[in-house]
Amino acid sequence: MERKEAIISVKNLVKKYDDFTAVNGITFDVYENEIFGLLGPNGAGKTTTLEIIETLREKTSGEITVNGFSVDSDANKIKRIIGVQLQAAGYYPNLNLVELLELFSGLYDVKISPMEMLGKVNLQDKAKAKFKALSGGQKQRFSIATTLINSPKIIFLDEPTTGLDPQARRNLWDLITEIRDAGTTVVLTTHYMDEAEQLCDRVAFVERGEIIVIDTPDALIDNLVNSGFERKKEVKKANLEDVFIHMTGKEWRADN
Repeated sequence: MERKEAIISVKNLVKKYDDFTAVNGITFDVYENEIFGLLGPNGAGKTTTLEIIETLREKTSGEITVNGFSVDSDANKIKRIIGVQLQAAGYYPNLNLVELLELFSGLYDVKISPMEMLGKVNLQDKAKAKFKALSGGQKQRFSIATTLINSPKIIFLDEPTTGLDPQARRNLWDLITEIRDAGTTVVLTTHYMDEAEQLCDRVAFVERGEIIVIDTPDALIDNLVNSGFERKKEVKKANLEDVFIHMTGKEWRADN
């Protein structure tokens, strides 16, 4: 069996805030060139864990390496090889997309072609549009484009499809898969289990600051079925979202 290389290694990670333990001894690896999902309810510790890996928040204890670099001693080296998706509030609303990409490339101290970056997320026709004029789906696609500016080895996506319509959501799934297929490791959080099932090579369930299981979506589902679990409703070969996409089309819309 092929041995997979860990590009992120987290061992016994703990984060405490006074008497509250947000992350309680988490251990997991993310393999190179996979889509890894960190799943769990709000307040479970997912975002805290990711921010510590991204060197944006200090840990209480534990060890974390990213591509062989320690968060303790090599934070600047880690920042150069990762891309972190900003939420909409992180952008200057009155700059157009080309201006924003030029601004971010300057911060990263790299030279890019803004139109080439926009082409990766199918936003070439919005090059001169201001960020605040974009639809929700367009804003999410642009935020993903900004994670790719420094040609990162790993990108982190925090609930990338929340609030999007079915077309925009499915197209964003395709985009994330294409990014992985091009050689970038993707770590994401989502509350949509169908999204995690479709996209992720492996998932970890986080509950109350602890990981309760890590496996492939298929293995987790098979284990549940083999335990005697039965759904109340018959499982069909398609779902209502599939019907919606089939009948309304999957092309990018002007407003997504």
